[in-house]
Amino acid sequence: MPKKNLVVALILYIVSAGLSFGAFSYFSKDSLATNNSNSATTSNDPEQTLLGSLLTLDPNEPRDQACPLNGMYYTITEKNAWEKRRPLFVMIENTPDSRPQAGLSRADVVFEAVAEGGVTRFGALFYCGAQYQNLTLAPIRSARTYFIDWASGFNLPMYTHVGGANVAGPADALGQIRDYGWEGNNDINQFSVGYPTFVRNYNRIPGKEIATEHTMETTTEALWKIADEREWTNLTPQRVVSRKTIAAAPWQSAYKGWTFEAEKSTSGSTNKISYDFWTGYNQYAVEWNYDVSTDSYKRNNGGEAHVDINNEEQLAAKNVIILFTTEKGPIDEKKHMLYTTTGRGKALIFKHGQAPIEANWTKKDRESELEFVDVRAKGIELARGQVWISVLANDSEVTY
Repeated sequence: MPKKNLVVALILYIVSAGLSFGAFSYFSKDSLATNNSNSATTSNDPEQTLLGSLLTLDPNEPRDQACPLNGMYYTITEKNAWEKRRPLFVMIENTPDSRPQAGLSRADVVFEAVAEGGVTRFGALFYCGAQYQNLTLAPIRSARTYFIDWASGFNLPMYTHVGGANVAGPADALGQIRDYGWEGNNDINQFSVGYPTFVRNYNRIPGKEIATEHTMETTTEALWKIADEREWTNLTPQRVVSRKTIAAAPWQSAYKGWTFEAEKSTSGSTNKISYDFWTGYNQYAVEWNYDVSTDSYKRNNGGEAHVDINNEEQLAAKNVIILFTTEKGPIDEKKHMLYTTTGRGKALIFKHGQAPIEANWTKKDRESELEFVDVRAKGIELARGQVWISVLANDSEVTY
């Protein structure tokens, strides 16, 4: 072939390959997003098998197995499934442009704190409530050191994020992940996993143009699949913590968890809870309104009902916990924050519409479980169902 024709053919091949790859990526992402959305909206039917790896539930099977994370009751079929895995701890953002998010209504536990510049972020635990639903989770964002500390108390959950703070110093979340040995045991970073576990879905909010940073999406089953491929089962690995060797053990055997009520308490008269994280940042102001019909607190964020795009449900928690602690920052040019996560501090616990319980939180060290205790250091019984923990600076005002 003449040299000129060879060059032309090579150019055509490269262009064709690029177009094919682009089309494949575009349609694959749209298809994955559509499939995930359909799974999430139809998964409330317990008799339906959504994917081969998911469960078919008998609607008549007793729901008498308590979730170790939030005490909610499930079937033995679901328990048998979750005991083969470790929980997912997923970083989800909360800028107004990212709302509505996907997945938060089905989280077992949610932590909420400022990421930087008054902008709040969520660390959501998915375990018991995600066993027969392939939940879409979005938008996934970066790691922060204090979320790593709270996640550490849940015995090596699968920590899911897109990169993270990496400025040298106490806010270096990525450096801490390496130092803690998470990279080979439980860290699922989009930077190292990529497509198709994670996709950028620019159409995840119909009718709304969103910037690239608000588009990262994954699913619970995709994350657990990666964990399976890496042989990260429910068995936590042997490791050394504070010069002490911790033997390999099933996740649930090494996690004690909170104490939950045997029976529902009588409802009270505290019908509304409201607070700001930072004064003047009204887009992140929170209001919870007690709904006696569901015995839960319905969440408003930035003056609007906070909904989950998967099912269009307003977020609702059985327990709203305000955790007060020392806030420091911004501490570097990236406006990163620090929060005291160990030791002890004050907390308010709301449940059943009652007046708040004035409690203390304690956390001995990074890997210790976060506990909520009364003045006698006795564990406080929580309501069974979603636990939502908002972390505020010590001098913050909560109205109720």
